[in-house]
Amino acid sequence: MISTDTIVALATPSGAGAIAVIRLSGPEAVSIAAEVFQSVSGKDIRKQPTHTIHLGHIVDGAKVLDQVLLSLFKNPNSYTGEDVVELSCHGSPYIQQQLVQLLLRKGARMAEAGEFTLRAFIHGKLDLSQAEAVADLIASDTEASHQIAMQQMRGGFSSEIEKLREELLNFASLIELELDFAEEDVEFADRGQFGALLDRIEFVLKRLIDSFAVGNVIKNGIPVAIVGEPNVGKSTLLNALLNEERAIVSDIAGTTRDTIEDELVINGIGFRFIDTAGIRETQDVVESIGIQKTFEKIGQAQVVIYLIDGGQLAESGTDKVRVELEKIKNQYPQKPLVVLVNKKDKLSENQIDNIKNELRAAQTLLFVSAKQKEGVDALKEQLLSFVNTGALRNNETIVTNSRHYDALLKALEEIEKVKWGLQSGLPADLMAIDIREALYQFGLITGQVTNDELLGNIFANFCIGK
Repeated sequence: MISTDTIVALATPSGAGAIAVIRLSGPEAVSIAAEVFQSVSGKDIRKQPTHTIHLGHIVDGAKVLDQVLLSLFKNPNSYTGEDVVELSCHGSPYIQQQLVQLLLRKGARMAEAGEFTLRAFIHGKLDLSQAEAVADLIASDTEASHQIAMQQMRGGFSSEIEKLREELLNFASLIELELDFAEEDVEFADRGQFGALLDRIEFVLKRLIDSFAVGNVIKNGIPVAIVGEPNVGKSTLLNALLNEERAIVSDIAGTTRDTIEDELVINGIGFRFIDTAGIRETQDVVESIGIQKTFEKIGQAQVVIYLIDGGQLAESGTDKVRVELEKIKNQYPQKPLVVLVNKKDKLSENQIDNIKNELRAAQTLLFVSAKQKEGVDALKEQLLSFVNTGALRNNETIVTNSRHYDALLKALEEIEKVKWGLQSGLPADLMAIDIREALYQFGLITGQVTNDELLGNIFANFCIGK
């Protein structure tokens, strides 16, 4: 798994820009760079100390390709743990291409996706969960997802797992030692202390597993479906939330034929709003397909906003609305449902009170005027209340990776087996099997246990150059 060649890649996004960074890593990184770099002060970079920057030119024979800054990082004090050279050149795509091709001709190999971070993991600069957090950090597009990725990259999650694994490993060693003295019938592991440790591990595992529900929505955004009858103002509401004319608005019922999606960040949390086709009986084939997609989107959403025209409600009553709400609640009992009465500006205080009284069974009832953007902030606050951000404020460890979540579930299952065995007086050799499996699942998270297939699957999702 440990490569001995030298790799090269563009570390900044492709395309034109002010500058670009080309990264070399491997045993020949410095010598390859020295072949093409001419320092303006005449320095030999092979003799320069680590963590220094040098101004010079990249040359291909007699041809000068660019003036660059060369950053030098010698092993083991580099990101990958190998010799690393970074060339900060001008951001012309032509210059980038010429420099990379020159370095390839001098003996470097084009890096694969995530190979720099893979080498950092192999050389012990990062554990596996920290390496995965690097990809999450690059992909983070909200304050909350950035905060979680930073915490994991600093080792918050892995240090918590490693501490549990180490304590369990100590007891596992004592249990295994008992097997060597089975004929003497002695106990080296204090069963009372072992039981207390298992209780603590179980508590931490359950907390981490429960945090995945929050972590997953913070990482991927929270899908919110806006549903309701045609022409009640769904598209107007979407535009008001996004503060732009994203969806087409007209007085013609059925204008929205397909779902329209857009994202909004509220207090660092990403929400994906889905404006759906109005729900009604129709003979229009295209509109019918849109309505079918509406129900699909409700199933995919984590929060449902049921929008009602307040004027129509005041005139025709709430019987039909209550039937529709009951259908949604029965079909999706676990989804938070916000009943939103639109066109508040056209309602009197008495009409608002009557609607509140008749829809008092609604889980959450709010009044807005999407056209006037009145009540939109209250809706945003209500949406935020569905997300437990207390863990973020308290800097608690939050699990966002499905691979980690799966390993935690399996580890918990094994710990519960060990607890049952301890309470039932199970022989040490049988308990040892379950303890080993729990240790294996812990090791999968941090990388003490790994294989080429696992690493390939993880790092294949990285961008090239990282």
